[in-house]
Parts: sequence; structure tokens; C-alpha cells
Amino acid sequence: MHVGAERVTQADRRARTRGALLESAARGLSRYGYGNLVLEQVAREAGYTRGALYHQFKDKQDLTLAVIRWIGETWLEAVEPLIDREREPVAALLTLARGHAVYCRRSGARVATALRLEFSGQDHPVGHEIEQTYESLVVRCEGLIAAARDAGTLPPGPPVRTLALAFVGALDGTVIALAGQEPHDELLTVRAVAGVLGVDPSMHSPTERTTDKTEAPS
Repeated sequence: MHVGAERVTQADRRARTRGALLESAARGLSRYGYGNLVLEQVAREAGYTRGALYHQFKDKQDLTLAVIRWIGETWLEAVEPLIDREREPVAALLTLARGHAVYCRRSGARVATALRLEFSGQDHPVGHEIEQTYESLVVRCEGLIAAARDAGTLPPGPPVRTLALAFVGALDGTVIALAGQEPHDELLTVRAVAGVLGVDPSMHSPTERTTDKTEAPS
């Protein structure tokens, strides 16, 4: 029993170390970008040595790819349940926007957008990973938009793919522009995507507000 308990303790310790390093790297990538990220500084700000970082990640690329996947996972954990509670697809789209705005209030959560800009047009593993993450969000929005069109709650207009791309563009652009401006970021992000969709947000009330309910990496 003692050996098993020790193994669990070691696993927990490793997970805490990994989490702290991912959070620190996310903040660093958001502030400085991939090109200027210094691994020694990432480790120091997380409270660990550079050796501890290299024990978890083989290099900067490996760390950055892990950060992107971690942010994708934490976004799904934080925002997807809010979307799933909505029975009406337009309300689900507006809730997605609200949840995303709240999630992105911490600098680490904005790293995906920063990296997407940095690696735009480049043939690089980090750029490819970012584009896959972005595409997943677009596809999620496509599904909701198509469902809203089928239900007759979204007016006819541009192709579903085109509208989904515009939705995500308005979503990210507003969140970035209003970083640090709570609670206006949440309110105006919803209004921005509602404008893209061509709907009145007051006519599609969410099940409940997401403010103070959505967790994001610090």
C-alpha cells in the first residue's frame, strides 16, 4: 500500500509541475510570442528549474504544442458544457461567444490567437496545430449555424461556412480589442457575433450567464 500511495504522490507532483509550466509558458507566449520565448524564464516564473522543464518537454516546440493542446482542452471543459445546456442553436452560439470572452480574460487563454498571427502562412508544426484548433472552432460554429438555419431561427444569408468564419473572426477580434475591459468584453462580444448572425441577442436569452462560472488558465 505504501508503494502505491507513493506512486500516486509522484504522479500528482508531476501533474502539478506540468500544469504550472504550461500556465507559465502560455503567459510567456501571449506576451512575447514563440520567437522570443525563453525557456529558462518560463521555468523560473513557474517556480521550477530549467532542468525540471526539460524533464517534461524536450524543447520549445514540444512545450508550445503542449500549451496549444492544453488550452484547447481547458476551453472545451469550460465552454462546451455551457453550450450544451442551450436547446436553441442561436442561444448556443451567443453563449459560446459569452463563454469565450470570459475564458479569454486571462492572458494565457489568448495565446492561440497570438500564435496564429505569428505563424500565419508558415509551414511549421506550431502553425499547423493552431490552424487545427481554429478549424475545430469554426466547424463547431458551422454545426450550430446549420442547426439554426434548419430550425428557422437564423435568417437566410451567406453560406454556412462563410458565416462561421465571420462569426469566429468577430469573436476573436472583439475579445482581443477589449482585453481587460470587464464586463464590456462579454456584452460587446455577444453583440458583435449577433450582428454577424443578423439576430437580436435579446430575443435569444441564454439559460444562465457565464460570468464567474467559466474558468480559464491564469
